[in-house]
Amino acid sequence: MVFQLLPCKNSFITITSKVPRIQQSYITPKFSSFQNKSFNNPLKSIIRKTHILNPKTETSTTTDSDSDSDPVQVSVSKSRDDGGDDIGLVGVKQMLVLCGLGYWVQGSRCFPWLALNFHMAHNLNLHPSTLQLVQNSANLPMVAKPLYGVLSDALYIGGAHRIPYICIGVLLQILSWGSLAFFPVASQALPTLMACVLLSNLGASIAEVAKDALVAEYGQKQRVVGLQSYAFMAAAGGGILGNLLGGYFLLKSPSKTMFLIFAVLLSLQLVISSSAKEESLGLAQPSNGNAAGKSISENIKNQLSALMIAIGEDSISKPLTWLVASVAMVPLLSGSIFCYQTQCLQLDPSIFGMSRVIGQLTLLSLIVAYDRYWKKVPLRKLIGVVQGLYASSLLLDFIFVRQINLQLGIPNEVFALCFSGLAETLAQFKLLPFSMLLASLCPQGCEGSLTSFSASALCLSSIVSGFLGVGLASLIGITSGDYSSLPVGILIQFLTALLPFAWIHHVPMSQPAAEKERKRGMSKRTRRNRRVGRVALDSVFVYRRERESDAQR
Repeated sequence: MVFQLLPCKNSFITITSKVPRIQQSYITPKFSSFQNKSFNNPLKSIIRKTHILNPKTETSTTTDSDSDSDPVQVSVSKSRDDGGDDIGLVGVKQMLVLCGLGYWVQGSRCFPWLALNFHMAHNLNLHPSTLQLVQNSANLPMVAKPLYGVLSDALYIGGAHRIPYICIGVLLQILSWGSLAFFPVASQALPTLMACVLLSNLGASIAEVAKDALVAEYGQKQRVVGLQSYAFMAAAGGGILGNLLGGYFLLKSPSKTMFLIFAVLLSLQLVISSSAKEESLGLAQPSNGNAAGKSISENIKNQLSALMIAIGEDSISKPLTWLVASVAMVPLLSGSIFCYQTQCLQLDPSIFGMSRVIGQLTLLSLIVAYDRYWKKVPLRKLIGVVQGLYASSLLLDFIFVRQINLQLGIPNEVFALCFSGLAETLAQFKLLPFSMLLASLCPQGCEGSLTSFSASALCLSSIVSGFLGVGLASLIGITSGDYSSLPVGILIQFLTALLPFAWIHHVPMSQPAAEKERKRGMSKRTRRNRRVGRVALDSVFVYRRERESDAQR
């Protein structure tokens, strides 16, 4: 994925202009007024440039502004020294390092959280419903992500508005996990443990908002396509390593050692992030005039107004509403299933770590397949297939709880290793197409606000889903000593996961970028049949009154 973002240093300019053959007896030349008195670059006023980076050259496809006209294909690769437009070359390597490290550490958060879940289940002996309440209540700081996004868009710190917020979020996480590692009372008493967890998720939410906004802003400004896929890959890589090491460390060391290791990793991210500069990434800097003329409250008010306008667009609100509803209406029973596996089946901690490793590897494979092949698949069709697979994967827990796998000759350890994390993997993959859709539709200057609003809505929907799971577990009578009603709860999960198909029409058929690529890749025969006959030649527009097919009659 990385190679698609790096242009080659070799430079050449190749211009291929294809003008259709025109019969003189059927044309009437018509001269239009000049929009520019300069004759050095006559195509400049009538064409629109679109930059697309490929693995070997920086390619630019230039077409006529009229959608029905014949495109003038221009393949351009410019060097840094020719004085041309080198916008795609600004800070790519630094952005890849900053983005890759940030999302890799974000994916590695499963490492300390795996230790924390076992600590609460075995050392503190929390009830399954209480454990799930703690897990979902810890995500409350992430509901306020729109506030962090608005502040990131409107309030500059030291002339920057992305990297400083990343550093603040990482610092809060260091304080949280460091306290759990160095102060035993913080991990033994539930109130202090909850305070540390809330502080950790507060820092993580601030850092995630700033990273998502940085990726969206950089991708739009530098016209780099695919950064969201790269970010998902980095997060999946962090999840693979975090779960792989987490299962091993749980057997060899106490939980506080894992908290300390993750705090050290966060310290490394803080050092690297604080040394990066937004100026080297080519991002917009605050103007002194605007800073002097407007107060912070006015900037925040304007940013909130821009966010409301963006959310009001049907192209953004409808797919986002479907995604949030599809998550919120499924009651999660993760806490009950986790306690059932650890208390009743006595599964080894390494099984959970390895099962999550397999899940992250599956997620990484799905991301690569989407980036290479599935972008051209209609979005609604892809999301429908993923939602159907997600609903079906919930039935795997039903098979596990009823021990049907033993009747099929599959041991519990093998079944948990291969299938226990499949539903979570599909739920994470479902976010990628929507992430790329929102990034392509995000208005300029509203990157942090819109991405944080969508992330906050998803977080709130997951909290609602978790609370519904707690209520469902209490309603059907699931306790730490009685899991007989757990299969019924899993079947209810499956049925609710099918309900979003009723309004899947809110999901658009295709990505805007994929639609543009489809139109750009139309055959010459299709374009010739669709055009009226307008071609651009310098500043002269020649109109063909009849189609070539009509002329041959």
